[in-house]
Amino acid sequence: MTEAITRSASCQCGQLRIEVEGEPLGVGVCHCLACQRRTGSVFAALARFAPPYHVEGTATEYLRRGDQGALFRFRFCPLCGSNLFHTEEGVDSSVSVAVGAFADPAFPAPSVSVYDCRRHPWVALPNALKSFDTDPG
Repeated sequence: MTEAITRSASCQCGQLRIEVEGEPLGVGVCHCLACQRRTGSVFAALARFAPPYHVEGTATEYLRRGDQGALFRFRFCPLCGSNLFHTEEGVDSSVSVAVGAFADPAFPAPSVSVYDCRRHPWVALPNALKSFDTDPG
């Protein structure tokens, strides 16, 4: 029997950390304008994991309503401002973690791209990604 993989992601200063177990349920990129503003980049790269997960440190929270009405609670480091992870209100089955916070170039590649209608025209994605103009919900 193999032991589960444990991954740790942290903010820039290391004050806020999240530890997840197992392989991601999914890895994707989002080009929506809210993710662009939240990350300060042209898209967000996120990995979704099943519980359990463990958080250390203090987080600042921001609640945002998605295009389809769901509420998402984003957690940021109050010291360095890094966006680390988010959950959907009322959904306890997963947590989404910023892929870059793992600081692991070998992290699994994304398989899906959402809000391609907002993707910057100069951003080239691998052909194997399944793309959606909006959130396939």
